[in-house]
Amino acid sequence: MSTTTPASDTATTPLRRYMGPALGAGLVVLIACLPLLNISVPGLLPTPTYQPGAMAVMSLAMVFAALALSYNMLLGTAGMLSFGHALYFGAGAYGLGIILANTGLPLILAVVLSLIGGLAIAAVTGGIAMRVSGIPFAMVTLAFAQAGSVLVRRNSGVTGGEEGLSLTTDNVPSFLIGVVNTRNMYWITLAVLVVVYLVALWIDRSRLGHLARATRENELRVQVLGLQPNRAKLAIFVIAALCASLAGVTYMLLQSGTVPRAVSADLTITILVMVVLGGVGFRWGAIIGGVLYTILDQRLTFLAGSEAIASLPAVLRIPLSEPLFILGVLFILVVMFLPGGIAGTVDSLIRRRRLRAGRRADGAGTVSGGTEGLTALEADVAEGERPAETRPS
Repeated sequence: MSTTTPASDTATTPLRRYMGPALGAGLVVLIACLPLLNISVPGLLPTPTYQPGAMAVMSLAMVFAALALSYNMLLGTAGMLSFGHALYFGAGAYGLGIILANTGLPLILAVVLSLIGGLAIAAVTGGIAMRVSGIPFAMVTLAFAQAGSVLVRRNSGVTGGEEGLSLTTDNVPSFLIGVVNTRNMYWITLAVLVVVYLVALWIDRSRLGHLARATRENELRVQVLGLQPNRAKLAIFVIAALCASLAGVTYMLLQSGTVPRAVSADLTITILVMVVLGGVGFRWGAIIGGVLYTILDQRLTFLAGSEAIASLPAVLRIPLSEPLFILGVLFILVVMFLPGGIAGTVDSLIRRRRLRAGRRADGAGTVSGGTEGLTALEADVAEGERPAETRPS
């Protein structure tokens, strides 16, 4: 059976290829310019975008967007449900705080050591957790997260215990300290988000990503091809944890401290909600979910203490004064009516539109899906390009 590609589709292919990166670069430039502009978004941002209040909220949103993007590598690309991802976020945050408090190292070296520490923890815990899969894997990662939380809370002399750990600023450059320098931290958090996005993009387009997606779809078939999927899953696990540690380091600098919740399973569940809200498997969906959840959480907390809520009858005042209640209702509505999340719904609409256009042009349409990872992987193997790190020993 042969298919003919319409000339119009051939002509627009190069345009579509470069349109995405061009739009992405333009969006990054626009976001980078927000601190220089006087833009007000009532209800979402507390102040105009050039003032520290709005920049602090947007910076925190970008930190959690990067964290959600790193978790999407696990759940969306490799299909691994983890309840311990916050452990690596906390490792980056607490690692930086502990190193700066107990050594005279400059910030750059302290950041590098913090990331190495997060990488080592991920390699050890991931290697153990990978011995099982599915729900047992999720339970093992939950156990590691709980162990990390206990260590943080019990070692108050090192981590600050329940009070948290404040950032020692002796070796932190002055342009990163204080409200007056919020703009600089805003640009740093944006740079971190871009770096994590590029890492996620590289994974999704690499043979490593092909193998991980194929394993998610049909692990037995991957093994029949003579490959070792666990190595690919462990590699993605460690890379995602490293990105989470980078987000944790940025969080520590932005907030000038951290608290035990940064290593708890509660935070991982929050990250999971962000990814599901944005759309599992979509990079830009994870970013949208992280930003939307963080801004709503910040603004609903402020709204809960407002006079408008206090004046309502008790039947309305009590639930509306709890931000988690409102966010929970929002999450339920998304799961019920937008099961693919925001990005999944948009992608579904676009696919339907293209399918209708294709049927009108050709008189017939072919729908395929669910085996993209296997198809790409089999193409790699057929061309003799089997990833070296996944070859049987």
